[in-house]
Amino acid sequence: MVKRRHVFYVGGYDAQGAEGYYRLFVRESKRFLKVWPIELHVGDLRIDSDDLAYWNIESAGPNWQVAIRYEFLRLEHFLRANLAQPLTRQLARAAWWAVDDLITGALWRISRSSWRFALHLAYLQLVLVLWIAVAAAGGSLAAVLTMHFVNLPTPITIAIALVAGVAIFMLLRPLADRWFILQVANCWPYIREFARGKATGYDRPIDILAARIVAAASANEADELVVIGHSSGGAIGAAVVARALELDPDLFRHHPRLVLMTLGSLLPALTLHPAADRLRGAVRRLAMERSLVWVDCQSRKDWLNFWDVDPLEASGVELGQRRCSLRIWQVRFREMLSPDSIRRMQWNLLRMHYQFIMANEARSPYDFFMLVCGPASVTDWASAGRDILAAML
Repeated sequence: MVKRRHVFYVGGYDAQGAEGYYRLFVRESKRFLKVWPIELHVGDLRIDSDDLAYWNIESAGPNWQVAIRYEFLRLEHFLRANLAQPLTRQLARAAWWAVDDLITGALWRISRSSWRFALHLAYLQLVLVLWIAVAAAGGSLAAVLTMHFVNLPTPITIAIALVAGVAIFMLLRPLADRWFILQVANCWPYIREFARGKATGYDRPIDILAARIVAAASANEADELVVIGHSSGGAIGAAVVARALELDPDLFRHHPRLVLMTLGSLLPALTLHPAADRLRGAVRRLAMERSLVWVDCQSRKDWLNFWDVDPLEASGVELGQRRCSLRIWQVRFREMLSPDSIRRMQWNLLRMHYQFIMANEARSPYDFFMLVCGPASVTDWASAGRDILAAML
C-alpha cells in the first residue's frame, strides 16, 4: 500500500493556472467525499516559482493513511500571453493551422485514427470560418444598404461596411468565448510548433519540471511518483518524462518507480502530423524504456480524446520496437456519473473532457481523487481496478 505519493500534474491549454486548478481541486474534493466516506485534508496552495506550485494532501481510511504532494506545472503565464495577442494575429495563426492540417494530410491521418476527434476539429474550424463569414456578410449588407438608400462617397461607404463588420464580429465574440472557440483555435498552432521542435513557451517549464522529477526520484521520499498529463498536457507530460530520462538515464531504476499517466490525451493528434519529429522522438524514447509504466486513460464519451487508439502506434512505434509497459485504460463515464448528468453534459464537449480530473457521482474503478489520494498504486488501479473497488466496498 502506498503511504507517500508525489504527483506532478501537467494541465492542458487552460490559462486559469495554479489558482484556478487549486480551486477546482478543492471544490471537487468535497464532491468526492460525498461518494467515499474517508478523511481528506487539502492544504493551502503554495507558489514555489513562476513555473511550479504545490499543495499537500492528507487522506485516511480504515487501516490506511496517505500523504500526497501535488505539484502543478504553471503554464499560465505563457498561455495568457498567447491569448492576449491581437485578435487579428490569433485568427491568422488559426487559419494557417487549419490550412496546414489540410495540405500536410494531418487531418486525414487524424480522421483515420479517430473520426470523432477529426469531426470535432472540423467543427471548430467551421465555426471559426462562420464567425468571420457572418461578420463579412453583415459588413457587405451594410455597404449595399448604404449605397441603395443613401448617396454617400465610396470611401465613406467602405468605412461604414468595415465598422459594421467589426461590430458584428465583436457582438458574436461572447458566444465564441462561451464555446471556447478562440482558446482551442489558439492552442493548436503553438502546440504544433512545440511538436515540430521549434522554440516555444513550453521549453523552460518542461526543463524545470524534468529536473524536479529527477530530484524527487533521487531523494526517495515517496512510495510512488506519478506524472499526470490531461488533454494536451498528455503530450507535454510525455515530453517532460522523456527530458527527465535524458537528465538521468537511470530514472526508472530508482525507487520509487515513476509512472506516466495520460488522461484524455491529445498526443496522437500531434504525432500524426508529418513534421512532428521532436515529439515522435520523445515518444519513441519512452517506448524503448523497459522500466516505464505508461497508463493511458481513454473514454468513448469524450469526443476530445482518442478512444480505442494505441498512442504508441499512432506515433509510429511498431509493436516489435516497444519495451515499456503501456496500459490502455478504457474509462466508462456511465459508471461514474448519473444518467441525468450524462444527458446534461454529453454535448458540452469540454465539460465531458474535464471529467477525467473531476469527482465522480458513484464509486467506480476510475476515480481521479482515489487515484491521487488512495492507498492503491496507480498501476494496480489500472490493471485490477474492479478487484480493488470490490475490496474497498
